[in-house]
Amino acid sequence: MTPVITWYEVLGVLPHASATEIKRGYDVKAALLSPRMLTGAPSTVVRAASRAQQILDAAWWALGDATRRASYDEAIGVRRPGEGLGREESVPSYPGWGPADFDFVAGRAGAVLMGGLMAVADFLAPHPAEHGRVTVPDVRGLFYKECLQIVGRHGFRVTAVRLTERPMPVDGLVVDQSPGPQAKARRDSVLTIQVWHPPHTSP
Repeated sequence: MTPVITWYEVLGVLPHASATEIKRGYDVKAALLSPRMLTGAPSTVVRAASRAQQILDAAWWALGDATRRASYDEAIGVRRPGEGLGREESVPSYPGWGPADFDFVAGRAGAVLMGGLMAVADFLAPHPAEHGRVTVPDVRGLFYKECLQIVGRHGFRVTAVRLTERPMPVDGLVVDQSPGPQAKARRDSVLTIQVWHPPHTSP
């Protein structure tokens, strides 16, 4: 399977990160999606922020509990049964799982709670090339850094349009894109994304 993005990358941490570092990664990104940061934001930004929160919650669900994290690590090949961490390079998440497959990630109750996780995993999934073209991934609701990773792995170049006039110096949120998700485009073509940052507030 082509590497796309792992839950570790979603939280901006490495596979050998401590539990504290994982929680910090979640908290830093979630803080950018708080109602205070979104006050006065357009509806398109609010929708992207809601999607981003679902993605963060899915990553936290998989990695925030030691047992679920160990199962996830084994599933993606970072850790093997009875061993420590394997390799530290990026490895793919596993999009396309069905509800039964989430038992080892989140337990039965977690599978119900995280029902939207399948949709999230689907839009993170790689798609095979067709006649020299590839399917454009859906990066709306991802933070800019993770968007660059996915887009680069699909072979596209990025042009970013900043939506905030006086942005805070934090990672931006991808609100929209062109071409849109599921369109076919040639590798090395340009994907234009709209990126929102929380604005600086007046002193």
